[in-house]
Amino acid sequence: MPISETSDGRPRCVFPFKAAPAEVGLLRNAAVRQLARWGMPAVLDEAEVVITELATNVVKHVGDGSAATLVLEWRSERLRLEVHDTSPALPAPRKADCFEECGRGLHLVAGLTADWGVVPTVAGKAVWCEVPINSGTGCRRIERAVGLLEAYQNTGAAPERQGRSWEASLEEAAVELIAGLLHWSAARGHDPDDFLDRAQTSYEAAAEAA
Repeated sequence: MPISETSDGRPRCVFPFKAAPAEVGLLRNAAVRQLARWGMPAVLDEAEVVITELATNVVKHVGDGSAATLVLEWRSERLRLEVHDTSPALPAPRKADCFEECGRGLHLVAGLTADWGVVPTVAGKAVWCEVPINSGTGCRRIERAVGLLEAYQNTGAAPERQGRSWEASLEEAAVELIAGLLHWSAARGHDPDDFLDRAQTSYEAAAEAA
């Protein structure tokens, strides 16, 4: 059950959870309900993905069944998310080859958020990130996509941010990213075609509302 509190007058909600695959979806749904109560529909997409990635990382790298905590904190124009676990090992993004399902989680988090980091705690560590609350949804979706593609490339010296070479590089990264997400969905027992249909429906709904 979430524990509501305030920190320096800021709304704050704490969700203790057990690191287990079955718990990740429950945790995500509980957090989304809390954000809806706070009136933050614009950040739900980012929050769902980030919470899923960070909680899944605890399952994979700390241990199935280990104790962990999700913290949501409303900080003026940003939503701060923290996932605390009991391992002192600090994660770092790494380059993953095109056949590797794992290794891109932190790149995904970095692409979806304004800032992120890792801090040691008395019990272990906390991975945190911050999502802007009030920026325009349409523009933010595009900016988020570009940032995510640039992070996904992770090829060392990135092409200059201008001209055809940069555009072509992003196009290639977009295709690879979509293919990677389909592999990710299949690896978790989902139907990739269903994911494509849902993405198309979401895109058409957003385009119609714009």
